[in-house]
Amino acid sequence: MACYGLLRADLEQVWLRFVDGRPISAVTPQFLAWCIQRLAQEGKRALLLIWDNASWHISKEVRSWIRHHNQEVKHRGEGVRLIGCYLPIKSPWLNNIEPHWIHSKRTVVEPDGLLSATELIDRVCAYFGCAHEPHLSIPEKVA
Repeated sequence: MACYGLLRADLEQVWLRFVDGRPISAVTPQFLAWCIQRLAQEGKRALLLIWDNASWHISKEVRSWIRHHNQEVKHRGEGVRLIGCYLPIKSPWLNNIEPHWIHSKRTVVEPDGLLSATELIDRVCAYFGCAHEPHLSIPEKVA
């Protein structure tokens, strides 16, 4: 299981989506589409993505999806553009979401044993004060 997250520093919120399996390039556009849909409802026009160099952030598939999405937004004259800001390798201190991940991990772990997936998800959602959204899915052609 993996968890995608978006830090909304302006609202002091973290948006979360879980995926059964590992984070991969084929799932990342689903997460981004969900984020921009929510931001569009708020009237936002752009999302600055501050990303590390994880393979599911920098892959050709994800960069192509972002480029295509931004072209559509420009053509339609409406929507939320995605602006990527890629961090230097091995520099997590530059990404403001990292302390949130670290503190949440320390808070939700069980020192005496393992948690079930459901228990872990419930604890993570409770820590961040967010709803448990439906899980993202890995497309069959990649799974």
